[in-house]
Amino acid sequence: MKTIKLGTSTLTASRIAYGCMRIGGSWDGATLSKETVRAAAASVAAALECGITLFDHADIYARGKSEEAFAAAMREMPEVRERIILQSKCGIRFAGDPDPSAPARYDFSRKHIVRSADGILRRLKTEYLDILLLHRPDALVEPEEVAAAFSELSDCGKVRWFGVSNHTGAQIDLLKRYVEQPLIVNQIELSVTHAHLIDEGIVFNQDRPEHPVRNHGTLEYCRLHDITLQPWSPLAGGGVGSKKDARVENVNTIAGTIAARAGVSIEAVWIAWILRHPAQMQPVLGATNPEHIKAASAADGIELTREEWYALFAAGRGAGMP
Repeated sequence: MKTIKLGTSTLTASRIAYGCMRIGGSWDGATLSKETVRAAAASVAAALECGITLFDHADIYARGKSEEAFAAAMREMPEVRERIILQSKCGIRFAGDPDPSAPARYDFSRKHIVRSADGILRRLKTEYLDILLLHRPDALVEPEEVAAAFSELSDCGKVRWFGVSNHTGAQIDLLKRYVEQPLIVNQIELSVTHAHLIDEGIVFNQDRPEHPVRNHGTLEYCRLHDITLQPWSPLAGGGVGSKKDARVENVNTIAGTIAARAGVSIEAVWIAWILRHPAQMQPVLGATNPEHIKAASAADGIELTREEWYALFAAGRGAGMP
């Protein structure tokens, strides 16, 4: 698989990442089962076979079980650790944590970030994390707290690089004023049918309430500052197979023609649409079926024409170009 450089770091990774959210099974308090571990190992092995080298986690995925399942899978192939990039996220706290009266919230305090990183390392059974991302913007963020946490984790070698997820350019700028380490990644939702990040540049200064501006130039900000965008849910959360969404059906009609010509799956065309963008984004594939992982990863072998890209874009946005 082709590779990309991640932000301003020294890291080089596969241009498609693998998202481990679903490999941990249920999100309840149930113990991680042997069956879940076996399935996780098969998913990870399929991703590795496709040439994927970046594996994305979060401390909340399956309430920590996704990281545990990954670690269990890695026990059978310890030599792989030095060849892959482990990335995880922190900052989201569930209701009831740590006491029953606590609400769901976001927490970028120094204490929580450091404690979360330690938990991630313990569950992944690794001495260091290649990249740590702040999961969702904390409305009560104190950048000095983030800076202190990042410096502590960096100085002791627990985390090598840092980034954010679901942040606007302005929110990143606020952090950068205090944080010493470069922020190399911004993970955001993006797919053919959820293209607000791109659509913003098309509908600027138009009275089109059905296409509201939502991202405040974040795509351009990240390109200008060499921050790698990692689209999550690139297959619309599995919605690529929906028969009830007219936009999805229209996209799949076009994608089906392209897929037949290129000898790939429709899912691969959805991923290729993201890869065709000159921002050199790194879509995060979240399938768990090994065959689906391989089919979607075939996007690495095709490149859409400008005409194909725009045809899919218009179908996904549900309207012609203004």
